[in-house]
Amino acid sequence: MKRLWQRGMIALARSSAVKDFMQGRDGMRKLAQRFVAGPDVASAFATAERLLDEKGIRTSFYYLGEYVDRLELVQENVDQKLAIAARLADADLDVHISVDPTQIGLQTDAEQVGPRARSIGRAIALASGGKPGLHCLMLDMEDASVVDVTLALHDDLRRLELPAAVTLQAYLRRTEGDLIRLIAAGAKARLVKGAFVGAKHVAFATEPEIKANYRKLVALMLSEEARESGFYPIIATHDDRIQAEALALARENGWPQSTYEFEMLLGVRSDVAEALAQQGERVRLYVPFGRDWWPYAIRRIGENPANGVLLARSLLARR
Repeated sequence: MKRLWQRGMIALARSSAVKDFMQGRDGMRKLAQRFVAGPDVASAFATAERLLDEKGIRTSFYYLGEYVDRLELVQENVDQKLAIAARLADADLDVHISVDPTQIGLQTDAEQVGPRARSIGRAIALASGGKPGLHCLMLDMEDASVVDVTLALHDDLRRLELPAAVTLQAYLRRTEGDLIRLIAAGAKARLVKGAFVGAKHVAFATEPEIKANYRKLVALMLSEEARESGFYPIIATHDDRIQAEALALARENGWPQSTYEFEMLLGVRSDVAEALAQQGERVRLYVPFGRDWWPYAIRRIGENPANGVLLARSLLARR
């Protein structure tokens, strides 16, 4: 039943007609406001400042839009990320700027992806220079076909001493090997479960398999060897049991608070994020912003059928 629900939500997310209709309804604003910071950079910064001031929670910004196949949209994505970076100079925030390789031209002019990523990395370095925090360009990981490209892009940014981190996905069988290499290099890496489907020879298929691999990878990230190498773990999960296990590993292996962090999504299990922050843990929320909020918001609904109540209330609200 849950799988059917998720498939239905993905179909709604991919429908241009549904997107245009839903984004035009006043009643859908509450749905958008729960999962998306707002339509523009100013809205995103207002959310980030509120999170840090009121909750002690940091931010990873993401401008909505992926798998971009038009150059004008690629340029829009780059401009938005540069606008976020520029504002760091006047803000007391601890910020990651998330970038999908397909957002910055992988499907249009792949040879320009590197230069565009470097320009964003340089802008972050310039604006955040000398400021406290872990400001960086966080490379999001997309489907399995672009893993090698994404890792190579990350390595190039680090070679140029630009502030960069990369996302790894627990559903992929190869991730253990990729993580071991990144640990040895003293990199920064964010571990997510992964939202894609892969062939059995490249991916774990069932939820228990993926969770077991996630736990295995967390143990590597919080090992003594990882700590000694200067590796920085970012554990992106809403599973409070895995979070508790990670905290126990960190204590056992000598990781001080602030040498690792947890990341969650804006609007998802906010009580858990706030409780971690109150314990003195470093917590970061993935904060999307932009005009095309429907595909992202409906995917969050799809991840938890209980959120269908929120969708129903939004649909019944007056236009």
